[in-house]
Amino acid sequence: MRSKPALLVDVDGVISLFGFAPDERPDGVWAQVDGSPHLLSPTAATHLLDLMADFEPVWCTGWEERANEHLPGLLGLGPWPVLHFDKGDARAGTSLAGHWKLAAIDAHLGPDRPAAWIDDVLDEPCARWAAARPGPTLLVPTQPAAGFTAVEAARLRAWAAAL
Repeated sequence: MRSKPALLVDVDGVISLFGFAPDERPDGVWAQVDGSPHLLSPTAATHLLDLMADFEPVWCTGWEERANEHLPGLLGLGPWPVLHFDKGDARAGTSLAGHWKLAAIDAHLGPDRPAAWIDDVLDEPCARWAAARPGPTLLVPTQPAAGFTAVEAARLRAWAAAL
């Protein structure tokens, strides 16, 4: 049996919403995480949970372990494996490919494992990285004010079904 593709999940801009107009606040639940307020999207959580039949989720967020400390109790997400970003490296925040998360992603995935990455900050280095990977790779950008919606979830389901 082949393994499911990895689903790399960011938190800020995907599950924790920001950047919306005060009079256009999206549906969500306010929570304090390490003293900072976050508007968490139960809708995003529902869509992510619906994808678990097709994907193996991995936290790919600067929250690192805090995702598993807070989000299972607040939204029912996780606990999931967590990527760790080497903050002690002289090149902290960078990788040879140009985006601060890519070195940890490559170390976790290897070259061939199919993977989809949901993030609100997917830039040109990410696109070059995805195109160069031997394994099938899908980048799923989100808008921080809306987060992970039904549109992105449908795109992921279709991609997984086509593998």
